[in-house]
Amino acid sequence: MIIVADSGSTKTDWMLIHADGALMVSTMGFNPLYHSEDLIYEESKKELDKHQVEYGDVTAMYYYGTAVWDHEKADKIHRAMARLFPNAEIEVEHDLLGAARATCGHDAGIACIIGTGSNTCLFDGVDVTDNVVNLGFFVGDEGSGAHLGKELVRSYFYRELPSDLLEAFEKYVPGGQAEILENVYSKPSPNVYLASFTRFLGEFQSHFFIQKLIYKSFAEFIDRNVRKYPGHLEMPVHFIGSVAYYFQDILKVILEERGMKPGVFILKPIDSLVQFHKDSH
Repeated sequence: MIIVADSGSTKTDWMLIHADGALMVSTMGFNPLYHSEDLIYEESKKELDKHQVEYGDVTAMYYYGTAVWDHEKADKIHRAMARLFPNAEIEVEHDLLGAARATCGHDAGIACIIGTGSNTCLFDGVDVTDNVVNLGFFVGDEGSGAHLGKELVRSYFYRELPSDLLEAFEKYVPGGQAEILENVYSKPSPNVYLASFTRFLGEFQSHFFIQKLIYKSFAEFIDRNVRKYPGHLEMPVHFIGSVAYYFQDILKVILEERGMKPGVFILKPIDSLVQFHKDSH
């Protein structure tokens, strides 16, 4: 059996590939910045046990995850996966390489992730060759669900929401300012909480105020990240992630205004990654 896993901050998609077919399983998202080896192992096993996975039968495991940007973070994930799959060859990679393999395949291009968080890379068809530094939730993550949620919440607190949106928002957050402040400052994973407001943005995305908010955040993402890569006017710019997928019309406008080429938009990269590794075996 071969397993491919794609993990963001919110959710991890697992594809279990065996002789009779494939099975998709979802667990919580893992971030080695915040989660311990034990938690990653225990939460993964808890869900996989429900599907009666024969752990010893797994011969290869490919894991792509957020924040896996150095050996320390990768080793934490690797140790947890090795406990789960004792007989498997395990490869742990940054989700950027996963994004590049899923969108570019074996061709050169620019791969972007816009989900709960955001990131970009330049891909030469084999390796990631450049990455504009991602400063994470607190300082960067422009265009991401967390960044969009932060901008919406700021507009609410600063009394900038039009009256019709304000009425709808107050129904969406019945606890008002106190509820928001508690979730942002007193509970874990404030980035995931803020990204949850993309559902509200999606519901009202035809509203001019919301369109302007999303446009500004996405434009900042493109200008600060993607336009820094050499060849960005010649190469296709690809995207994965729920935020990019559901608001792709706005992203396409921004790219075309700058003379750039929109590439593919993929909601979940897991199917493309599975095909990539099937072709490699």
